[in-house]
Amino acid sequence: MSGPIVVHVVGTGTIGEPLIGILASYGKELGIDEVTFHKRTPLTTDRSKVHALMKKGARLVTDKERHNDFIKLGMKPTLETMEAFQRATVVIDCTPIGNKMKDEYYKNLNGNVKGFIAQGSEFGFGKMYARGVNDKALKHGQDRFIQVVSCNTHNISVLINTIAYDGGKRPDNLVDGRFICIRRSSDISQDEDFSPAPVVDKHKDETFGTHHARDAYHLFETLGLKPRIFSSAIKLNTQYMHAIHFALKLKEKIDKNTVIDRLRSNAHVAVTDKKSANSIFSFGRDHGLYGRILSETVLSSPTLTVRDGDEVIGFCFTPQDGNSLLSSVSAALWFINPETYEKKLEIFRPYMYAEV
Repeated sequence: MSGPIVVHVVGTGTIGEPLIGILASYGKELGIDEVTFHKRTPLTTDRSKVHALMKKGARLVTDKERHNDFIKLGMKPTLETMEAFQRATVVIDCTPIGNKMKDEYYKNLNGNVKGFIAQGSEFGFGKMYARGVNDKALKHGQDRFIQVVSCNTHNISVLINTIAYDGGKRPDNLVDGRFICIRRSSDISQDEDFSPAPVVDKHKDETFGTHHARDAYHLFETLGLKPRIFSSAIKLNTQYMHAIHFALKLKEKIDKNTVIDRLRSNAHVAVTDKKSANSIFSFGRDHGLYGRILSETVLSSPTLTVRDGDEVIGFCFTPQDGNSLLSSVSAALWFINPETYEKKLEIFRPYMYAEV
């Protein structure tokens, strides 16, 4: 492959900031020569974050007309927006306007860019993806746009894939799946949008309820599967973690020990005896990568039960953006080289816990 491998990240928010840090810190091991990141607005409150990312080796990018504004605040961009796009091997959009950026910029970019990645809010951006669930659905040379699904959709999907589908060995085993996403109010990094009391979401989709089940359905559709699933959501006044209550009705009879065995056999699933979000969050803060657990779900084993021999019920916790971060890195490495990306991802295995 000629030329340097460059990953360009757009946005420095909840997902963008740790993603830039991870890519810059592990660039050598991942085969990435350079990490650039775009920030649109110069703010003194973000200056420390920008400096920290630059110290890790990432290069600041901004729009030409804002270049001097950043310099005045002590932040020196090294590239302009279009220059960074044209130099990039992969672009990862971590903004809530990924589809708009696709229409305005990404669809018309050629040159070095092998692919574009957006996050969970950007429905329709490209092929939906969750690491370890539908990797085999990715087609090199055909899929240029990938949407990494949301953190709760990761959780729902890995539960279905592990408990019902048994890692793909029983693809017709799910009769019905119900999920209640018990969402944290706002991320600990956010100053706005905190809910002072529980707030329930509308069921905007008659078939799927909320976008969590809808997106999981379309994720499995890339594998030729069409699960019958429905999700609801409620936002609580906490900043720790999302939790999910699930009920999976299966065709085949199953017992609790078999469920536990399936969960423990999946490297993307963590099992815990803990029952509180704060204790799991604390574990991630102390032992995770940038404070993140990279497992796609943390299942609370004391809550697990099997009703009437064919319905698996329990609670699990969503490791916030940890699962989305891993899938974003995975998709970027897949664009760069689909033959080597899985081997390179092994460097993150210590942060994919079997037990929390």
